[in-house]
Amino acid sequence: MGGLSIWHWVIVLVVVMLIFGTKKISNMGSDLGKAVKGFKDGVKGDEEKAAEANPAQPTQQVADKSTIDVEARDKTRL
Repeated sequence: MGGLSIWHWVIVLVVVMLIFGTKKISNMGSDLGKAVKGFKDGVKGDEEKAAEANPAQPTQQVADKSTIDVEARDKTRL
């Protein structure tokens, strides 16, 4: 009951290719890509509608999520 080796996955891939064919698998991949793109556009559209509905709150855009915004202060010596 161990994990599947590379040869098991190759056999499964060959069987899937024989059953569905490469064209059908390619079409399913492109349909999946279009669905993901449509979902992202839908979520983006909802965010824009929310921003239009409540203009008092400005939208904050972060260019790089690894950037940390800090305030630097001078330390004066006594």
